[in-house]
Amino acid sequence: MILWSFMVLLAGLDPAAVAQTVISSDPVCAVEGSTVTLPCTFTPRRSFIRNGREVPLQIIRVRWCVNHLVCQGSTPSVYDSDSQTNDPRYQYLGDLTGNCTLQIRDVQRKDNTAFRFRMEADNVEGHFTNQTGANVTVVDRPDLRIISSTGQRSVTLGHTVTLQCTSVCTFHQLTVTWFRDDHALSETGPALLLGPLEAKDSGNYTCGLKTAAGQRSPPYSLQVETPQGDTKVPLIVGVVFGVLLLLGVLVFFIVRRNRAAAAAADKDQRKDLQQTHPDKIGSNILPEQEGGGQQQMPGEVENDVSYSSVQFKHKEQSRAVQEAEDAVIYSSVVNRG
Repeated sequence: MILWSFMVLLAGLDPAAVAQTVISSDPVCAVEGSTVTLPCTFTPRRSFIRNGREVPLQIIRVRWCVNHLVCQGSTPSVYDSDSQTNDPRYQYLGDLTGNCTLQIRDVQRKDNTAFRFRMEADNVEGHFTNQTGANVTVVDRPDLRIISSTGQRSVTLGHTVTLQCTSVCTFHQLTVTWFRDDHALSETGPALLLGPLEAKDSGNYTCGLKTAAGQRSPPYSLQVETPQGDTKVPLIVGVVFGVLLLLGVLVFFIVRRNRAAAAAADKDQRKDLQQTHPDKIGSNILPEQEGGGQQQMPGEVENDVSYSSVQFKHKEQSRAVQEAEDAVIYSSVVNRG
């Protein structure tokens, strides 16, 4: 009796209501020009009963229609597995067994509508259209905001943090630009990686879309701080400064020593030159006169110095005069006896 009751219950249920279910994505907000994906899964009806016999079913066609409750017959479709002229902006990422995901590229204003999925089997008993569908809202200027990977606005010096530019509307495939204190940064993309953090990384960060120039997120203030009680940084700075100071002192003494050595070498060279070539100094020591008289004491030596003079010739004078005038009289020291 229990088995008979269970069979009656199954016979009374509508197989279509039990087996044919479609789960589409929640309402989606997309930025104009972006790429949006509509996740979708379905459970097709496997068979049906006809004349007391089970007849298997197989899905042979899938379609995505726009703003149509039934999506059958000649209803316009953005994607049809039987069509060879589908709009390339609409890419079917699913299959014929359970995945019905649809991707819309370069979202346009006309995509601001409801998309519905339909599957068709090799028998009309397996046809089904999802009534709920996926509703898409298209905007051109989304509300952006920045969230931090640490959840804190004060980050320790030397650490790493990631700032994420987010919105309730998807802006996939659109270029995201970043600013710090209203100065554009070279980095692009929805995520901005900062680290190891330095003091210069402190500031107000904003993000925006390249397609919506002038519109940015509210500022996100990031403060890079040195941890309390951490003396490593001042110690490192002190060590570096001491090393540089020591190097400067060494360089100073090396340069000074080299200059002193060069001056001493130059002085010795001049001294050697005077000893080797005494005639270069312009004086002659005359010998003692013949028949000299009394020898004078060292204190009584009388030195007569005559300075040299140079006279130049004139063109009008004779050669003899010229030779006399051209003569050079060198200074001499005479020792008188």
